[in-house]
Amino acid sequence: MTDEAAERRTAVRERYAGIATEQSRESGSCCGGTGGSRDSPAERSSKHGYSDEDLDAVAPGANLGLGCGNPTALAGLEAGEDVLDLGSGGGFDCFLAAREVAPDGRVVGVDMTPEMVEKARENVESNDADDVEFRLGEIEHLPVADGVIDVIISNCVVNLSPDKPRVFREAYRVLRPGGRLAVSDVVLTAEPPEGLDADPESVAACVGGASPTSALETMLTDAGFVDVSIEPKDESESFIRDWDDERDLAEFLVAATIEAEKPTAERRSGREEGAA
Repeated sequence: MTDEAAERRTAVRERYAGIATEQSRESGSCCGGTGGSRDSPAERSSKHGYSDEDLDAVAPGANLGLGCGNPTALAGLEAGEDVLDLGSGGGFDCFLAAREVAPDGRVVGVDMTPEMVEKARENVESNDADDVEFRLGEIEHLPVADGVIDVIISNCVVNLSPDKPRVFREAYRVLRPGGRLAVSDVVLTAEPPEGLDADPESVAACVGGASPTSALETMLTDAGFVDVSIEPKDESESFIRDWDDERDLAEFLVAATIEAEKPTAERRSGREEGAA
């Protein structure tokens, strides 16, 4: 790992450790720069696309108001599916996913921040979620076996990674053939201010690490995914503007839904024959 990547990872881990232990609330949320929304976690989640039913379904403590969308709604989960959440935080999306895949499905959350994993594990009991587990690990090196997951979800976390191509290769590895990726994240719509992408604090604030749609499409395709779809959510401009008091982040940043599939063996064979 380069010194720059290590510095970014440290900044992200420290920011989220502070949020998990309620020692760092100055930004109001995980995302944004010097100002940030002062809304409650529930108010922020409502803006991100969660329904009142979603908010009421999970016991207090799991919803930290993090993210920029609702990947569980995007994923179209079905009973019996096995789900992996990249950057699971306090476990909110995992507990919502568990309701959809019950009674035979399971949900695994992976987070690199020990304080977040500890908090999420504490929330398992209060949510009576025996089919949910949380593992400490990096999304570039998933602590998950090959080909055991049906659906991968993530909420505004991939942009934090210093090695996004590896994240998507790992996602591809752990998915079963025919499995799918359903991610909410931020993407660049214009050139950001100079130096923003090199600032660890901006990266940790979900701002400096965003990539353009075209770059993400290439990363996903190179990893082996098919049916890649990245759809910007114009309505996200309203809450993205709340992330920073000093600049209008909506001038170059927007939330988006990112979907892709791991091809079945038959479809992969057909692609290889076509390439030949």
